[in-house]
Amino acid sequence: MANFIPTQSGFPMHRPRRMRKDDFSRRLMRENQLHVNDLIYPCFVLEGNKQREAVTSMPGVERLSIDLLLKEAETIQTLGVPMMALFPVTASEKKSLDAAEAYNPEGLAQRAVRALRNEFPELGIMTDVALDPFTTHGQDGLIDDDGYIINDETVEVLIKQALSHAEAGAQVVAPSDMMDGRIGAIRDALEFNGHIHTRIMAYSAKYASSFYGPFRDAVGSASNLAGGNKYGYQMDPANSDEALHEVALDIQEGADMVMVKPGMPYLDVLYRVKHTFQKPTFVYQVSGEYAMLKAAVLNGWLSDDAVMESLLAFKRAGADGILTYFAKDIAQQLKA
Repeated sequence: MANFIPTQSGFPMHRPRRMRKDDFSRRLMRENQLHVNDLIYPCFVLEGNKQREAVTSMPGVERLSIDLLLKEAETIQTLGVPMMALFPVTASEKKSLDAAEAYNPEGLAQRAVRALRNEFPELGIMTDVALDPFTTHGQDGLIDDDGYIINDETVEVLIKQALSHAEAGAQVVAPSDMMDGRIGAIRDALEFNGHIHTRIMAYSAKYASSFYGPFRDAVGSASNLAGGNKYGYQMDPANSDEALHEVALDIQEGADMVMVKPGMPYLDVLYRVKHTFQKPTFVYQVSGEYAMLKAAVLNGWLSDDAVMESLLAFKRAGADGILTYFAKDIAQQLKA
């Protein structure tokens, strides 16, 4: 028998690798696990019937007309994914400076919500509240003569948009515009109009990120933005204290859930938000993150396991749920 010689480090009394040796003990000590209940599936909605368009910058992601969206929703519900997030693709002729199509009760998003709620009443439907798909300039709000995004006038339009989504049946409205005071204004409007159960997921810490490019291609706002930027209202990627201030304001104004966007480059922000406020906290694995991972997997540079690892990182940082374009694939893996 080998002589036992204790050391200051505690070795060999403490051998952390003991618990890593076998699958059963690795599973027993696993601190964070991904579940299908953690997933939200973002979908792009297209006008027409039997219409399906590939998003070239997001391999595997498609724009779907409402009839095909219903089939996708059936798959998602069967897999147990709790909620879909809808993003409409607006035809250029329906875009305007005042973004009036955003609150058209017969608009694409509103019709999609009604169709989904009629067919799948138990499936959560979340809608995007922002004006960039509906403006001719691709910004998230109205602009003045100098091209500045004006806050209070934009909020008035966002209220109309959120109400139109709630009236169509959306259980969750998600303001992603980053205008000041919009959460409180939307909450007041929802309450006043009897939508007391409509939840608000606030894009509270949304950064002016370079990772949004493929999404803007998908909804058709990239060409309208035409080299412009959103630095005047989305957050500076250099800041994290500011994110806590933004989240605190949104919670005070009536947000039920808060979100950090993008995901992987902002894990530190996600951690700080969750541990500071202990509020339901979500993260968006955005289009650029998806495109990088998907391209690397398709080229054989990474294995599929890298996708799961990225989602576990969000859980480890404190996310209660994850918006990810991988949601369907991951749900199928988890169910297998």
